Amino acid sequence: MNPRALFISLRPHQWTKNLLLFAPLALSKHLFELTPLLRSLAAFGLFCVLSGVVYLVNDVADLERDRLHPRKRLRPIASGALAPRAALLSAIVLAAVSLAGSLRLGEPFALCAVVYLALNLLYSFRLKEVVIVDAISVSLGFVVRAVAGAVAIGVEFSDWLLICTILLALFLTFCKRRQELTSLSEAAAEHRKILSEYSPYLLDQMIAVVTASCLTAYAFYTTAPETVEKFKTNRLSWTLPFVLYGIFRYLYLVHQKEQGGSPSDVLLTDRPLLMAVGLWALTIVVIVYTAGGAPMPLLR
Repeated sequence: MNPRALFISLRPHQWTKNLLLFAPLALSKHLFELTPLLRSLAAFGLFCVLSGVVYLVNDVADLERDRLHPRKRLRPIASGALAPRAALLSAIVLAAVSLAGSLRLGEPFALCAVVYLALNLLYSFRLKEVVIVDAISVSLGFVVRAVAGAVAIGVEFSDWLLICTILLALFLTFCKRRQELTSLSEAAAEHRKILSEYSPYLLDQMIAVVTASCLTAYAFYTTAPETVEKFKTNRLSWTLPFVLYGIFRYLYLVHQKEQGGSPSDVLLTDRPLLMAVGLWALTIVVIVYTAGGAPMPLLR
């Protein structure tokens, strides 16, 4: 087995998606406490391994289609650098280790890990071929991450967090489908069968709906009475310009620069977008931790 090829197949550049597990930690006002921070770091690490397991299985399942893709054919499994059998055996071992480790963070977190793995495996073998359900399935994976981040440290999760998470995930997923459809043209369905069920016009309509819904939901969240009461401030609305810029910048990259096929790559390579996300996160932390009010109670 080629260890380097295995590590690349785990797609560490995609692990940025798991940073969502830190959102409940930051918003619960326990960010600078050692025990909750360590538990969140452990949860992040476990989900990175679980997501790597999903990528291994998915790459084996999509082996023939990936070989037809101009970029994905270079992946270790598609290129032959990593044998499918070795990839599946590695996936089984890593899944067993990560699920066992999840129990150390409590049964609720372990349940989230099992649900995340089951949902993604179901997506790999069935749900990715069901129009619209495919995008919702991907988005639910982000919701599970958010819930897992909360239960890992024992705090209640906000319904607002889940609503904003699934809407933002849908936005990114539909943008990814659009970029795949337009960049691959007639060969799109050969790479991903479900793309034959979409059209650029349909995806643009759905992107418009989730964009407006996401921005509206976030605006309502920052000004909601329960949010103001929880954080003892109404200044969270000051972060809305960063969200607006981030969404519009991403749409610009999708429509004008033909990017968006990999949200993680876009986030890591586009400096204006990365700066907007960084400033949004920093502003959130400053507002939440200087507004007063007690941290959320940790459930024992």
